[in-house]
Amino acid sequence: MDEIVNALLAEGVASADVAALPLPESYRGSVVRRDETDMFEGMASADKDPRKSLRLQEVPTPEPGPGEALIAVMASAVNYNTVWSSIFEPLPTFGFLERYGRLSELTRRHDLPYHVLGSDLAGVVLRTGPGVNRWKAGDRVVAHCLSVELESADGHGDTMLDPEQRIWGFETNFGGLAELALVKSNQLMPKPEHLTWEEAASPGLVNSTAYRQLVSRNGAGMKQGDNVLIWGASGGLGSYATQLALAGGANPVCVVSSDKKAEICRKMGATAIIDRDAEGYRFWKDEHNQDPREWKRFGKRIRELTGGEDVDIVFEHPGRETFGASVYVTRKGGTIVTCASTSGFRHEYDNRYLWMSLKRIIGSHFANYREAWEANRLVVKGRIHPTLSKVYSLEDTGQAAYDVHRNLHQGKVGVLALAPHEGLGVRDEELREQHIDAINRFRTRKD
Repeated sequence: MDEIVNALLAEGVASADVAALPLPESYRGSVVRRDETDMFEGMASADKDPRKSLRLQEVPTPEPGPGEALIAVMASAVNYNTVWSSIFEPLPTFGFLERYGRLSELTRRHDLPYHVLGSDLAGVVLRTGPGVNRWKAGDRVVAHCLSVELESADGHGDTMLDPEQRIWGFETNFGGLAELALVKSNQLMPKPEHLTWEEAASPGLVNSTAYRQLVSRNGAGMKQGDNVLIWGASGGLGSYATQLALAGGANPVCVVSSDKKAEICRKMGATAIIDRDAEGYRFWKDEHNQDPREWKRFGKRIRELTGGEDVDIVFEHPGRETFGASVYVTRKGGTIVTCASTSGFRHEYDNRYLWMSLKRIIGSHFANYREAWEANRLVVKGRIHPTLSKVYSLEDTGQAAYDVHRNLHQGKVGVLALAPHEGLGVRDEELREQHIDAINRFRTRKD
């Protein structure tokens, strides 16, 4: 592996030289194990510790098949799906791998007693399989996490509708929290060359998810002037929603849980900010009953910040805790677009406020290749910036996942794989200098 790293860090290495590098028989990956899926049985979700379940393990190197690429991972990042996988919720991921393995002889490789996790990467193409023409050994790339087969007509209007659509590194094996990763070649996109490896690895999943959710015609179709309520606006997902709203001429109403997080939103350029903890919003009276009076108080506060207007779009991802309030505060004819349920999967809301006011609820899950490409293009052009706050070593992936699980982080948490230290991988110094403050704004905060 040292020979690979040395070659990839050298400037001007040729594609043929990379293609000639010998591949190791095994590599290190952050895994969960099938025989340990019951280790947290009977425990509350909050008490489950990813540091106990995520292990760094030597695993055999897979050979890229048709339409696939083997990537040397320089850096990766932690997403909520890594947390869910590590605490085996809502289900252990080995059921996903078993079903995928039944699809074909090629996919059978994914059904293993270990699962290499991770749905983000920045790295270098080492090998490509038959039928890959767009990418070659030595290309510097990032990867989005949509894995599709596209053998059904259903996926050819929107690949997210493909019956065999999966999230790489969550519903497939050989993910990005490792020294090597196996992807389909249509997951690859150009690395933003003004960013370091760890910075480039961090936007992928969350930026693409936020793009489809807010900007795409498959999501809310945000337009200039829209008021957009963004829950967790300084977090891994919300920080990209906030940037996309500002870049698109919309007015983000940022909901955060501390003054430090509010300051992050101000640095991004937002002015309408609600600190829900400081203002004491409690949308649930108890475990079973919500408090509509709090919905109304929340709606009144939003109108104070928007000049008397309700929000056109709600960017939903907390789920159970906030969904009733989200439906209530949306304007007549407005849209609630949801992509996750980090506070609980069972949502409750008063349907009178939905049907009588002609509101829409749209489910949104990651992004198709075109949406991911457009989202990455905004990063390449310096219009959207990474929100990296802290970087861990591959050995400390469990701690990184723990931080995200316990909401101890801001923005995104990165993980170095083959990159020996932070700060490597930049080729466009001029563009970087233009945006250096924005690139570092999540990392220069005071704890």
